[in-house]
Amino acid sequence: MSETDTRSNIEEKKKLNRQRAMENRCYSALRAEAFLVALNPWLAAGALAIGVVFWLWRWGRDPDFHFRRLPYDVPVFLFILIGAASVAVAPDKAASFYNYYVLVGSYAFTYFLAGQTLRTESQLRGVLGALAFSAFFSVMYGLYQFAFGIETADMKWVDGDAFPELRRRIFSTWENPNIFAGYLGEVIAMVFAFFMTEEDAARRWKYGGFLLVLALCLVLTYARGACFAVMLTLAGYGALKDRRVLLGCAAVGALALFADPMLADRLLSVFTKTDTSSEMRLAIWESSVAMILDHPILGIGWGSFLKVYPEYDFYINDASAQIFHAHNMYLHYAAEIGIVGAAAYFWFFFGTMVSAFLSSGAEESPLVRRSELGWGLALVTVAFGGVTDDVVFNIPTSMLLWMGCALSMAARGILPGHPTHNETRE
Repeated sequence: MSETDTRSNIEEKKKLNRQRAMENRCYSALRAEAFLVALNPWLAAGALAIGVVFWLWRWGRDPDFHFRRLPYDVPVFLFILIGAASVAVAPDKAASFYNYYVLVGSYAFTYFLAGQTLRTESQLRGVLGALAFSAFFSVMYGLYQFAFGIETADMKWVDGDAFPELRRRIFSTWENPNIFAGYLGEVIAMVFAFFMTEEDAARRWKYGGFLLVLALCLVLTYARGACFAVMLTLAGYGALKDRRVLLGCAAVGALALFADPMLADRLLSVFTKTDTSSEMRLAIWESSVAMILDHPILGIGWGSFLKVYPEYDFYINDASAQIFHAHNMYLHYAAEIGIVGAAAYFWFFFGTMVSAFLSSGAEESPLVRRSELGWGLALVTVAFGGVTDDVVFNIPTSMLLWMGCALSMAARGILPGHPTHNETRE
């Protein structure tokens, strides 16, 4: 071998080492964000920022690293652009712009970091593992709250007049029980997918045990919307795929209702009586519809629901009342960024859901098949839960949603024959 060939080989090895180092830094930052998003949103945001810096550095320095188009980039860009345009019509433009660049910045950068970084099955396994460990710690802290007692009866989450005996609701590392319950719904869907498709008996027992712990935590949040969302999701899967799931859900549900009469009272209250929380939601929905009719193009402005709601307050009649969102995911986006902006978001949301279910039939990779099924079911729980609450209004839950959607789309590139598969470098 000539000296020139030796020098060329050395340079090629150095180049490959630099590429792997840059790839590992981006991947490590993504895993850190995945682990921290449920535990500490500020640290998760820090990991995201570091990951974006590494990603930009990699994009500029690595000639073999190319920007990869994901299936729903178009509605994502539309959502980002229309959201930015809505700032111009907001009553408080400075506050709207601040809210926009913090939230949408978190969404967009998470989406692109996850979607552009994930290229191999081992990376998918690592990120899913980080999300699983994070869920474990979040759940354990929730059970700790219940065991050692955190009095929540006087907090705004509980209608004390309608439910005087409800003294304790767990919320773990999240802001309130309803948000924690929305997060649990997504985790339950993902673990359920792995439980139903796992062939190894020992691992299936582990998934089943974790499912029961997750279900216990969901019950202890006493969040009606999330409980119904999970039940509808699993019942739908059972009706379409495996009738045994219906029997299992019925058995677990009956046991939970028998063991905890307060849970039965909470769930049945949706059909048997009206409490302040339910009345409030109906009133807020009425106000939200009025906002949409008055501002159909760009909405009232990103992040402006709090500012504008007093003008449409048909129920509370109190100018000092603070209503941050519409308590309905569909109405909230349409009210704040208009009908077209909301349509772009739900094009992305439901498109990802449908594509995930279609990809869940892939035979080439059991991991991709299970993760796609799990994320499709998780989005179904969000879709159901979004009817009675805006569960993605919270920053960590929305970051998790955008990360999951990007991971779902990027994971398909791992499969042979996919348009982006030739861009994957193991």
